Amino acid sequence: MASLGLRRLLDRVREARQTPLSARNSGQERPDALPESRSVVVVVLDSCRFDTFVKAGPRWAGPLGQVEQRYSYATWTAPSHHNLLMGLLPHTSPPRTHASQVYQAELLQWGMRLGLEHLDTGPLLPGLWLPDWLRDHLGYRTTALVSMPVLHPATPLSRGFDTWRLMPTHNDMGAIVDALRFYEERPVFALLNLGETHYPYAATGDEDPELPRLHGLRGVAKNLDARLREGALVSAPEAHAFFDEATLQRLHDRQVEALQSLDTLFEALFDRVPPGTWITVTADHGELFGEQGFFGHGPIQHPKVMEVPFVEGRIR
Repeated sequence: MASLGLRRLLDRVREARQTPLSARNSGQERPDALPESRSVVVVVLDSCRFDTFVKAGPRWAGPLGQVEQRYSYATWTAPSHHNLLMGLLPHTSPPRTHASQVYQAELLQWGMRLGLEHLDTGPLLPGLWLPDWLRDHLGYRTTALVSMPVLHPATPLSRGFDTWRLMPTHNDMGAIVDALRFYEERPVFALLNLGETHYPYAATGDEDPELPRLHGLRGVAKNLDARLREGALVSAPEAHAFFDEATLQRLHDRQVEALQSLDTLFEALFDRVPPGTWITVTADHGELFGEQGFFGHGPIQHPKVMEVPFVEGRIR
């Protein structure tokens, strides 16, 4: 019975993949954008923890603004992107402050990002979905170019986007920059998810065949049906050999090197966007490299999974 249910679920996912985004998204007429509206690009360095960013010292960050240490709302990619698309980017952690005050302050920042002095956030309710608000109420074109398969366009995250594209490989920011489009008649909201800083931390063409292959959620799901047929139902994860300290240090170094390899591509991105575009660069979550016996992210609660870089500013 469980195996049959899984097959039906996979059939529905395949069907959703064949449905154009325009058929799944709102069909209402889009208003004209306000003349002062500007394009906004949000770049997510997948899995990039804060101290990786500091150690890499990317040369493009300074012109954007002051790099901050912020905190993710979630420990892995899908839920953290959901929060981001609610309009809540990685947060500050001020003491003696109610959570609602932090949420309100963050939502009000969208007026600055969009270039709108008087911003009506009322239409965010009840859906609490930034792309719907930008597209259907503020007249934006909305686009996403993503690297990680867990952000497939068949997922609910693509709601409110005119286009949502999963890139062929996880580590090709160059292809993302080449595919990014802007339009004279409307400002653009673009979400760019970069996978170079996600395991196996590889710049374009820099895969290391000696690194073990670790499955993400989609890779795990692909094997579920076969395991169910084999009766391999388990109540706890299986134990595997852990990385040694030298390997863990090398893995952290590779994440640093992968981020450093993007310097020229970020400069190409800045050259591609229209003058006045607002760019926000952050991460969806951090990563563990052996601290207290942990590696990776997801089902791990540790400060290093939550600490992420955050820098933003306007391209002149």
